[in-house]
Amino acid sequence: MSMINYASREINCKIVYYGPGLGGKTTNLEHIYGKVAPDSRGKLISLATETERTLFFDFLPVDLGTIRGFKTRFHLYTVPGQVYYNASRKLILKGVDGVVFVGDSQVERMEANQESMQNLYDNMAEYGYDLTKIPFVVQYNKRDLPNAAPLPDLQAALNPGWEVMDAARQRSMPNPYQQGENLVEQLPTGEWVERAPYFEGVAISGDGVFDTLRAVSKLVLKTLA
Repeated sequence: MSMINYASREINCKIVYYGPGLGGKTTNLEHIYGKVAPDSRGKLISLATETERTLFFDFLPVDLGTIRGFKTRFHLYTVPGQVYYNASRKLILKGVDGVVFVGDSQVERMEANQESMQNLYDNMAEYGYDLTKIPFVVQYNKRDLPNAAPLPDLQAALNPGWEVMDAARQRSMPNPYQQGENLVEQLPTGEWVERAPYFEGVAISGDGVFDTLRAVSKLVLKTLA
């Protein structure tokens, strides 16, 4: 989890971009890196495999203020999308503070999305992390493609919600990012469920990239406050 550097007066937070192969994780990070001020970012490191790259870099946002006198430095990572790199995926999740799941909106990639989402839950559980209790945001990428699945189908498959057991939290909570929707709501069957915030994205053009990053960053900061 987050680490404090007293010498530089910084809190270091780790955000991992997870998802199926070629879904847009790398494109998200490359876009962010290209837009962040050069003097506030570290070096972009790329570890290449035969089919994909694992990227990571750190940056210090100038507009987020301080927490108890400390600035917050975010370290962004992608994981390899291919299943046979699972050991690397798991290692990168160690000490994570926030997760972004980048789903591929193409209809024919639905099974790969679901497999990757289940793999995320499994790997988090191996560390004793509960994905429903840490900052978690979903991005549906490639929304510009003609074969993109409808949002309700993606939500049903990848973000159906988890049951809210705490009676104190069993009340409607509006979704601040999607007008007319709730993050916490009661189903017709009576159960209360909570869903992760989600965003539509076209990472190759930058659409939705910073909306996603801002949302997960705010959730991480909320856990530190």
